[in-house]
Amino acid sequence: MGKTTERIVNADRVDDLIAVFGSFDENIKRIEEALDVHIINRGTDMKVSGDEENVDKAVRTLEGLLALAAKGENIDEQRVRYLITLVREGNDDSIAQMAKDVVCITAKGKPIKAKTVGQQKYMKAIQKNTITIGVGPAGTGKTYLAVAAAVAAFRERTVNRIILTRPAVEAGERLGFLPGDLQNKVDPYLRPLYDALYDMLGAETFQKYQERGSIEVAPLAYMRGRTLDDSFIILDEAQNTTKEQMKMFLTRLGFGSKIVITGDITQIDLPDDKTSGLKDAVRVLEGINDIAICRLTSADVVRHALVQEIINAYEKAAKPDFKKPNPDFKGRYQRKN
Repeated sequence: MGKTTERIVNADRVDDLIAVFGSFDENIKRIEEALDVHIINRGTDMKVSGDEENVDKAVRTLEGLLALAAKGENIDEQRVRYLITLVREGNDDSIAQMAKDVVCITAKGKPIKAKTVGQQKYMKAIQKNTITIGVGPAGTGKTYLAVAAAVAAFRERTVNRIILTRPAVEAGERLGFLPGDLQNKVDPYLRPLYDALYDMLGAETFQKYQERGSIEVAPLAYMRGRTLDDSFIILDEAQNTTKEQMKMFLTRLGFGSKIVITGDITQIDLPDDKTSGLKDAVRVLEGINDIAICRLTSADVVRHALVQEIINAYEKAAKPDFKKPNPDFKGRYQRKN
């Protein structure tokens, strides 16, 4: 056990202090529990006491949260958890920069920003490179941030079109048995892309651009035989492409265009005899100039805290040394005969 100490953290504004404390002081309780410290509020000061090393981490966490609150950032459970993680890893200096980098403003005026270091690197890679491959688990913002970058480029007139596509892989349902025409059959596969565009542009503006042909949302099969110039092209759910489909898609690249490919290699719905085009592309394209490969992890998950726990549990279970529970064990509430 280290030396016990006390430190004072001062908030310049009461509003920032209220934001950091959260409803019923839930954020402060989370910091106290995670770092084993005690925090008392006195006016605009916070007194932190406990083990010297833990107090230092708590102070850095509080200072980071105050800096975010001062920039108008929402201080929620995910933000607090992530900042604690950054402080433990010694990367908390990067949090201030993330508050500055607005990717896009939604139709309702909400600024879209990278919320983690991994997301920040992903956005910078998209800005810098012609082709960016974002690989990571669910909830890391791969698709949403890519759509935000596409809308920003479209608004700045650096591209003339946004093209969003994903493979229509049949997972349990066969397309032929779904009702409606071909467009009706493939729309359920494209729904997450529509949702992101509605959020960024608003439904009316999206419909207007779609009618003009400025925005296209289509299954991957529609890309064959085309050359796409001056376009921002996003291939979503790329883990479900075959090697041949991925090569076909990559060779659609035209002048003045940018491609973002997103996917999660732990959620492949292809038959066992098919190699994922995403896994193959990461292997083949690694190290090529103007192609960035960004690997997001469970630390970049910006959904419910439980999503991060689920991803970590599955990653642990996939390891060769994972010990399965005893099948004979019926649990603590086993009924006695």
